[in-house]
Amino acid sequence: MFDNLTERLGLAFKKLRGHGKLTEKNIEEGLKEVRMALLEADVHYRVVKQFISDIKERAIGSEVLESLTPAQHIIKIVNEELTKLMGSGHDGLSLSGPKPVPIMLAGLQGSGKTTTAGKLALFLSKQGKKPFLVPADIYRPAAIEQLTKVGAQLGFPVFASKPEMDPVDICKNAVTEARSQGCDVIILDTAGRLHVDEALMDELSKIKDAVMPNEILFVADAMTGQDAVNVAKSFNDRIGITGVVLTKLDGDARGGAALSIRSVIEKPVKYIGLGEKMDAFEPFHPDRMASRILGMGDALTFIEKAQNLVDEKKAMEMEKKLRKNQFTLEDFREQLSQIRRMGGIADLLKLLPGMGSSKHMKKLDVDDRELVRIEAIISSMTPQERRQYTIINAGRRKRIAMGSGTTVQDVNNLLKNYVQVMKLVKKFNKGGMRGMGMGRRMPF
Repeated sequence: MFDNLTERLGLAFKKLRGHGKLTEKNIEEGLKEVRMALLEADVHYRVVKQFISDIKERAIGSEVLESLTPAQHIIKIVNEELTKLMGSGHDGLSLSGPKPVPIMLAGLQGSGKTTTAGKLALFLSKQGKKPFLVPADIYRPAAIEQLTKVGAQLGFPVFASKPEMDPVDICKNAVTEARSQGCDVIILDTAGRLHVDEALMDELSKIKDAVMPNEILFVADAMTGQDAVNVAKSFNDRIGITGVVLTKLDGDARGGAALSIRSVIEKPVKYIGLGEKMDAFEPFHPDRMASRILGMGDALTFIEKAQNLVDEKKAMEMEKKLRKNQFTLEDFREQLSQIRRMGGIADLLKLLPGMGSSKHMKKLDVDDRELVRIEAIISSMTPQERRQYTIINAGRRKRIAMGSGTTVQDVNNLLKNYVQVMKLVKKFNKGGMRGMGMGRRMPF
């Protein structure tokens, strides 16, 4: 996500840092690089023009030119202006009013509405809501079946839509059904088309009038760049959307839609989809996204991911085991499982400050399959072997390798690394690192 833009902006800032003192001329040269980077990222040209103008106005003032670190001040200004471009903060959903609260998803075919319906339902359920899913797309083959399967997978009720039913009637009847089941949020997955047409807009307008949704979220494929912004404008002009969900931001999205859409249609991006898994869904925070784009990481999102997935009680138990040198391979497997649930290692590393630029990431050979391989090896051990690794002799290693589909060398490497880690832990616990400025106890 935004790798090319991050790299280009990094090169522009590097040129600015090369000047001991900034002048209006080299600021202009630097901003020219920023302008080209944004245009290549498919940001709307009018948005780029205004953005560069706002930065230039601040950059040639005394705030920068009289600063001891002028290049750093330029980066600070770009960061602030990027944040302002995408919004002042996260815009949540309006869920007040009579229950169930209707949320209507709209967008073109293939934008990811049905998957987003499931992701949004899961997201809201974690906040204590009881969602009800409504397949209102009677035109796309298997659309109803797809959402029904998503609902069954996640354990949420789904309205029993039929292809021969009228979409407006489906939505009206679904509100009544959701109320009778005690649900407080109803998510309407409406029909899409390959392009905007009159019949689609007419149907969406009728659904809007029938159920009076609190939110009309336009679901846009971030891969389509500027086209997504233009289509969003058409939907907003016709039915009045309240916000945007950008999908497929984990792919080769250039970032143009995320940076342009608020300025063009004056409606916020509320959520982003970052993968096919149902939990790959995040609230959109403009300040955090600006930091990611500038390669500064996103520590807050990293922390939130960890807090959502790590059991505090288990974490305390794990700490005690480490302090007592009782951390077994069984515990190691549990930690690996938690890391995998947080997402790919490369994606997590990009959230850390200083790791966001593709230049840094390209140097890392990050293979998530290695975690799967390690888990498979540990899972092929008996409970006793996981608790007492010292009993794993040559015969057992051969059996473990065969059971996990790996080699004896893979098993040997895992055990060797585990022993080295435990030696280091033991050294920390004994205060053996005091000479390196470490305390007597482990730095948890």
